[in-house]
Amino acid sequence: MGLTDIKKELKKLDKDKLVDLVADLYKKNKSVKEFFDFYVNPNERGLFNKYRDKVFEAFYPRRGYNYKLKDGKQAISDFKKLGASADLLADLMLFYVETGVKFTNDFGDIDENYYSSLEKTYVQALTVMKKENMLDKFADRASKVVSDTSGIGWGFHDYLADVYADFYSDFIDDADKEDEPEEKGKLNLVDNDEKNHWL
Repeated sequence: MGLTDIKKELKKLDKDKLVDLVADLYKKNKSVKEFFDFYVNPNERGLFNKYRDKVFEAFYPRRGYNYKLKDGKQAISDFKKLGASADLLADLMLFYVETGVKFTNDFGDIDENYYSSLEKTYVQALTVMKKENMLDKFADRASKVVSDTSGIGWGFHDYLADVYADFYSDFIDDADKEDEPEEKGKLNLVDNDEKNHWL
């Protein structure tokens, strides 16, 4: 049954039955409940914090030590479906990558599939930022992700550095032009301990 068929059937219901149906869905379906809670009271920042916690727990569960990338990606997907702003969606995506990088720096190299998930999400986050003209807002965090991967294997660091350079080429070029006489403006994407990401 398609959406058109559903609409036809819903139009046959009187107002009271329609309200009862929605109320029943609200009680029985957690996703529907969350959707209507946000619809009635759109506390976007509170919702973001909730899903940020879910992403964090995907890597650092309260119990046990097994990370669950699927849970982290699902949190991002669910947050997006609720109609969150592009700003907070990009923030959540980048947080997923940041947390994944922190996890591997805490516990050592993992596997290719793990890094592939982080790479894809990094690209998705920067794509949203570029589309919404927010690259400058997240520039420091996007750069730090690359810096923090300098000792990680599987070509992870090199890939993120290339992605960063592609999306932030205008920023890098402008910095190079401004500081050219003193050989400054190059991003530090190597030294993991460096606090200042500009040489």
